[in-house]
Amino acid sequence: MGNLADKTVLLTGGLGTLGRAQASKLASEGARVIVLDRPDIENGAARAAELGSNVSFLGCDLNALDSAVDIVRTAAVAAGGVDILINNAALIINKPHEAFSLQEYEDQIRVNSTAAFALTRACEPEMKKNRYGKIINFTSVTLTGQWDGYVPYVTSKGAMLGLTKSLARELGPHRINVNAVAPGAIVSEAEERVFGGKRQEYNDWVLDRQCLKARIMPSHVADLVHFLVSPAADMISGQNFGIDGGW
Repeated sequence: MGNLADKTVLLTGGLGTLGRAQASKLASEGARVIVLDRPDIENGAARAAELGSNVSFLGCDLNALDSAVDIVRTAAVAAGGVDILINNAALIINKPHEAFSLQEYEDQIRVNSTAAFALTRACEPEMKKNRYGKIINFTSVTLTGQWDGYVPYVTSKGAMLGLTKSLARELGPHRINVNAVAPGAIVSEAEERVFGGKRQEYNDWVLDRQCLKARIMPSHVADLVHFLVSPAADMISGQNFGIDGGW
């Protein structure tokens, strides 16, 4: 059994490419993993079960945050508390900033950053009571400012960085660690959706900018997340860890 044998993990966006890799890795280390994803996702429970016998599905719409918080709070109590919260869910749309409606902008901010704040508050009472918690927020390499067409997404990730730094300060006295992971260009379903027929051109563009001339895989991110929620990282908090191949 791995080093997370007695821990319960809540992982948002858990059935996406990055989420599945994290769920599988953490489950293999013994954690009970609750993957949260859209309630209308096809065969959510079955797809979660494929990731490990200790992986379950929680259908939840992060656009409806009041309802989502109630669902998560109920799930946390039923599980005896969430020990590890991973705010991985994100919307990403590529187009010029003037082409976004205000609603599209607000939707990305809500799902990508406001939800992390709301779910942290839903999970932290049990963490405080147990004097233990690990929270991982996802930022992004796009904060370097070298990407066009992602204004709402990049703005939301900047908010996640600020959230990580400030929550680490406030939750530290309760022995709750808060860190962020900033992935670079990861091979994923989202990449295929956004770039489609231009994928080879995009692949070449990515490798030209990375120091390491190989693509980053979801498993690389999962390994970093595992380290940050493991006992080996008990004295690390308030940090933003880039995993971008040396951008």
